[in-house]
Formats: sequence, C-alpha cells, structure tokens
Amino acid sequence: MSIVELSEQEIIRRNSLNELQKIGMEAYPAAEFKVSGYADEIKANFKDDAPQRNVAVAGRMMSRRIMGKASFIEIQDSTGRIQIYVSRDEISNDENSVMYNTVFKKLLDIGDIIGVEGYVFRTQTGEITVHAKSLTLLAKSLKPLPVVKEKDGKVFDAFTDPEQRYRQRYLDLIVNPQVKEAFIKRTKIVNTIRIFFDSRGYLEVETPVLQSIPGGASARPFVTHHNALDIPLYLRIANELYLKRLIVGGFEGVYEFSRNFRNEGMDRTHNPEFTALEIYVAYKDYLWMMDFTEEMIEQVAIALNGDTKAMIGEREIDFKRPFQRVRMTDAIKEHTGYDVENMSEEELRTACAKMGIPTDKAMGKGKLIDEIFGEKCEEFYVQPTFIYDYPLDMSPLTKKHRTNPNLTERFELFVNGKELANAYSELNDPVDQLERFQNQLKLQERGDDEAMYIDYDFVRALEYGMPPTSGMGIGIDRLTMFLTNSRSIQDVLLFPQMKPEKKADDETESEVNDLKSE
Repeated sequence: MSIVELSEQEIIRRNSLNELQKIGMEAYPAAEFKVSGYADEIKANFKDDAPQRNVAVAGRMMSRRIMGKASFIEIQDSTGRIQIYVSRDEISNDENSVMYNTVFKKLLDIGDIIGVEGYVFRTQTGEITVHAKSLTLLAKSLKPLPVVKEKDGKVFDAFTDPEQRYRQRYLDLIVNPQVKEAFIKRTKIVNTIRIFFDSRGYLEVETPVLQSIPGGASARPFVTHHNALDIPLYLRIANELYLKRLIVGGFEGVYEFSRNFRNEGMDRTHNPEFTALEIYVAYKDYLWMMDFTEEMIEQVAIALNGDTKAMIGEREIDFKRPFQRVRMTDAIKEHTGYDVENMSEEELRTACAKMGIPTDKAMGKGKLIDEIFGEKCEEFYVQPTFIYDYPLDMSPLTKKHRTNPNLTERFELFVNGKELANAYSELNDPVDQLERFQNQLKLQERGDDEAMYIDYDFVRALEYGMPPTSGMGIGIDRLTMFLTNSRSIQDVLLFPQMKPEKKADDETESEVNDLKSE
C-alpha cells in the first residue's frame, strides 16, 4: 500500500486543525447555525435609508484581505458571494484575542466554512457588506481550492479540465458556481412537465428498476444476479411495458420519470445511466400525441427562458408550435433518392452499400432503414420536426398504420439533428404483439444483441384487453442540453459515468509489470 503524499498546503491545514484542537475549538461543531440571510437576497433588498438589519450568514470563505486590526473576507453561499467586514475590536475583547489574532488571522484558510452574525451596511466604496459581530468556524477545509490567477488578461490555474470537473463535481460547483444554473433549470424542466401532466389528471407512478426481462426498447442491458432467487436480473432499459400494464389495469393516464440503464457506448450525447420521461394515455393515438408533445415542449421552453426560442450552439431554435411534420420514407427519399417503403432486406443492404453505410448480417430491415435515416437524413432536421409513419420492421411495439400495413403509427421528434422524443399509437393486439416479439427473437439468434426479449406476461396482459393508447418517451438529459445550450450530456448530469481514477498503487504495479516484460 502506497503512502499518500500531502502537499505543503495540506500539511499546513492539518497543522492548523491540530492547533484548533489544542486551544479547544471544535473544527466541525454539531450545533445548528441558524442562517437568516443569503448573499443575493441581502444585496437585492438592501436600502440605505432602511432600519439596520441584523443577519446570520454562512458560507465558504473565498478570499481574505487582512489589514491589521480590520479585515475583509468574502464568503460564498448557495446563492452567491457577499463581503464580510471583520474587526478585531468587534469579535474580541483585547489585542491578544485568540479569536482574531490566532484563529482568524493564522488558523483559518480559504475554503473553510464559517458562520457570521452581524448587521448589513454599505462601505465607502459602495459595496453591500455584513459587519461581523461574531464569527464561528463550521467546517475546516483540509484541501486547498484551485485559485484562479490572472496576468495580462490571461487566466491561470482555473478549474476547467472537463474530466476533473465531472469527476470532482463538488469542487466544480465551488469554484465554478455558474454551472449550478444548468441543474437548477433541469429541475425546473421536470417540475414544469409534472405540472403539465398533473393538471390533466395523469398519475405519476414508479415501476421496477430490476427486471427479469429487459423490455420496452432495443438496447443492450446491464446484467446482475439475485442471490436469494438465484436468477439473473437486468437493470431496466425502459419502463414502457410496465406502464402499459397499468393502462390494462384501468388507469387512463400514467407517467414516470425513469432512471434507465443501457450497456452501450458513451459519447457527448450518451451516458449509460440516463433519465427518460414516459407517458401513456388511453383512448388516444399518435396524432393526438404529436399535438400534446409540442404543446408540452413549448410550455417548458417558455417557463425556462421566457421565450419559445433557445440557442443550441450557434443555432437559434424556435419551439413555438406547430412543429414541422415529415413522413420518414419521404425524408429518406428526399435526401437519398431511395424509396425504402417496399424494399426487401437485400435491396436495403445493397442501397446501404451504394451509399457507403456499413452493415452487418445481424441487421434486419428495421435496423437497415434506421441506419439510412441516421446517416443521411437526421442532420437536416434542425428546427423541431416530427418524423412519422415508420416502416413496420423498425417498431415492434407499435400499432400498424390504419391505411398502410407496411408502416406503423409512430413518430420521433428531431431537434438540431438529434432525436428528442419517440411516440406510438401503442400496439394492443396480443396476437400481433407475440408475432412481433418472435421476429425479434429471430434477430437475437442472428446476433443482434439489442433485439427485444419476449415478455410473455406482457402478452398475457394484452390478452385481457388494453384500450387504444398512445405513449411518448422523451430524454430529460437531452432536453436539458438543448434548453441550456450545453454541449455535452456530462454538463447536465451532476455525476456522469467516468472511468475509475488511476491510483498510485495501480501506476506502480503497471510500471513493475512493464519492467518484468522487458
């Protein structure tokens, strides 16, 4: 086991902690500190002609200027920063005061969390400040914060490395407090959607995360094992089949903000753990759901930004309804020249080869069409666009089109060239559903590890009768990315998945193995 080497600053801070303990000061007190004011609110409400206001504030010390008997510090709380004026004569009784000359000047450090009681005033330079009457150490920081330095207009030592920021989100939030805005907006998005659904009488529910059959989507699952039952279990890839069971049971509208898991690649827009919203409403179809979806997204955009318009990168996207609507086969024909609606699997494979789209033998018709659309069409749909009426082989849980048996009543919403939402007129024919599952099983046997499993209990539920239903799923992470103009999904996940941090022991062992191999 390697010995962790402490930096000079870490040694100094641990020595300060020991000194605090020697003089009987608790560095991590248990008693409540009753906060009565916050930085942004204090500054917003201050009036020079108002009666003096006494406040208790708490936060992390971010800067300090010691000037003999008086000092200025700046603390950062959950709303922002505020200046604190500290006078020796206010927080001590004599010049040899332990609190000021020893604790404040020598044993406190940038990053320590403190509580201050005092009154609010404006300094001669015009800055709204809290005049400290007492100061309490609430938590000692044993590691130094990254300190941003500027010289000749250039910034040095800023905490900007993406991997460090995502891995140490707690530190990112301290030194880059502006990143909180994306997460505050994310919560507002979820709450706006919840209010939109609740106002229509739809019920929020919870469904299993551990599932015996990973159903509801075409994706590779994470596999685990239940020791007591001695069976394999899967982290859910979707919650669709459980929500539709509830429609069978008599609920008219149900929805869930679902944490889903897919054992697939990671990139700028994909994380193996993500949040999806799914909603199912009885007696509706996909045309109704298009209207419902665009109304919901328009309301979310307005609630978040006060306008239907939002910037995504350098592009201005307008979420004002109605959105454009384009049939999928028409989109493919427009951008490739191929009419795929009645093509066989071999004809599709040949078309892919001519367009330079790689394929493999595990791909059926649905996957081939999906690849063509993804490679040749998606990028053109920048403004919100419903792509609808998907070929039958692409949609094993979707009702066949009412006028064309080769198509299904399905749409996806594309924004900025990316899929945002997916919706169907739900398949409620149990005989047809079982046949579609069996076709998926054949794709599994060909090597498609994303093909769906057969869920016989779901088929049994349909045999009791499910009313005509429409369902829609939307990625909350991606919606948040779009509405906060975030470039990466990691910027809207508080704790994105990361490779394990390489430890000193691992590096030493690797070096030893390298020497042995030589």
